Amino acid sequence: MTEVLAVAVITVLAVIAPGADFAMVVRNSYLYGRRTGVLAALGVAAGVLVHVTYTMLGVGLLIASSTFLFTVIKLIGAAYLVYIGVRTFRTRGEVTVDLDNKTDLTPFAALRTGFLTNVLNPKTTLFVVSTFAQVVSPGTPLLRQAGYGLFMSLAHLLWFGVVAVFFSHDRMRTLMLRGQKVLNKVIGSVLAGLGVSLAFAPSH
Repeated sequence: MTEVLAVAVITVLAVIAPGADFAMVVRNSYLYGRRTGVLAALGVAAGVLVHVTYTMLGVGLLIASSTFLFTVIKLIGAAYLVYIGVRTFRTRGEVTVDLDNKTDLTPFAALRTGFLTNVLNPKTTLFVVSTFAQVVSPGTPLLRQAGYGLFMSLAHLLWFGVVAVFFSHDRMRTLMLRGQKVLNKVIGSVLAGLGVSLAFAPSH
């Protein structure tokens, strides 16, 4: 019971902590609407399952103990964050959003963006690997471990789904779209800043 509680608490704290995934879902939601934001949230949740899968297979433990492997993952993730940050920062002009028409971001692109944001996110890597390596007992049944992983993924989906619904609300979106130029620069700067900080952060 203690193990279950520990996993639950760590997961909730990790999910609600602001990061690249939060900024990405917010941006997709206010620019392109609720469906796109929810799809991005679904992509984020799917990305968590990737980390859970390789961790359960033991690769996560190898990454945790190997400076080289973790550095490679860290740099790839950092480069991706800087890329989307710069792209967001450089967005120009007013964006007209119409929920009844096709948006500039396809459903697959929205899903892919959320997925890649978390698959290449060292923060998510550390969260999943650390939880399984330090909290989950080696003797914990595989079925229960899979349950933990599913809970982590669903927690991300629920939280970011709520974020998508909130930031795609007509009134909230109108306010945000009015200040979109400034907001794009803020979100872009945060994403790029996260990427740079991760690139230069110690591997362990």
